[in-house]
Amino acid sequence: PGESEGSHYHFVDLETFEAQNQAGEFLESARVFDNWYGTSSKAIAQILERGHDVILEIDWQGARQVEEQFPGAHLIFILPPSVKALRKRLSKRAQDSEEVIERRMREARREMAHWVEFDYLIINDIFEVALDDLRSIVRSAHLRQPDQRIRHRKLLEELLKTD
Repeated sequence: PGESEGSHYHFVDLETFEAQNQAGEFLESARVFDNWYGTSSKAIAQILERGHDVILEIDWQGARQVEEQFPGAHLIFILPPSVKALRKRLSKRAQDSEEVIERRMREARREMAHWVEFDYLIINDIFEVALDDLRSIVRSAHLRQPDQRIRHRKLLEELLKTD
């Protein structure tokens, strides 16, 4: 409920998804809560070619796959501030039965155990603070020497030119 084709996801039937996955069309794919999700390799390549950053909202399975293909990727795990807050957020969505919420809570605990595999950890307690933390990570990544070398190549050549 509330998700629309082409905006939130591109919905396909399972047979189509499996064919696309077998054809290598996904950067990453994973089964989460009885649904299959995948990220288009072609779409990501187009965004990267334009020089833009890419932030993927994926689970730990997908993050592992992305890291295999992009070893320099910055993996960021976002945790809720408490179990109570997570349960409240799931209930507030008003989309799932209590049984489904309990299942999601069990799955979430298993998923959250993978936070140690990531480079960064953000606690999403106050949204604005968590967003600021995310912006700081992205900004920091842009200041790393390899990126700066490319971005400021001409300046560096000029400053380091010997007479």
